[in-house]
Amino acid sequence: MKKFILALLVALPLSTFAQKFGHYDSSAIIPNMPEYTAAQTEVQNMSKQYEDELKRMQTELQTKLEDYQKNEATMVDAVKQRRQQEMEDLNQRLQQYYQTSQQELNKVQGEKLQAIQAKVLQAIEEIGNAGGYVYIMDMSAGIPFISKTLSTDITAQLKTKLGLK
Repeated sequence: MKKFILALLVALPLSTFAQKFGHYDSSAIIPNMPEYTAAQTEVQNMSKQYEDELKRMQTELQTKLEDYQKNEATMVDAVKQRRQQEMEDLNQRLQQYYQTSQQELNKVQGEKLQAIQAKVLQAIEEIGNAGGYVYIMDMSAGIPFISKTLSTDITAQLKTKLGLK
């Protein structure tokens, strides 16, 4: 009987240190969020506007180039130089606009995704605190191995917390 009690006393502290681990799959959550869909739509609309403006600028440059090539032989040098300068300036503006628009799209997309990730992390934190989890890891984050027998899948809880189906 003493051995049983001693074994129980030794095993009891070990069980109090048991750690609880969880995992989830963000690729099954984030694309299904309404915020993600709205952000994608907003970025696509911005991209379309930028593309339209770039096409307009390219058309303008192409028109000026064709006009220049058609009338080059009859132009005086001063007019040739001015038109060449106009085309160079327009080409530079076009390239600058392209770079600026790409930067702006990346910035907006990053801000939207950051807000979505913050919402997901908030929900994970709430689930983790309520469930007594030590770690909750994202399976789609490139973690080489997560034991699904020693870790609880909280993807369904997370979907429920975020109001997803």
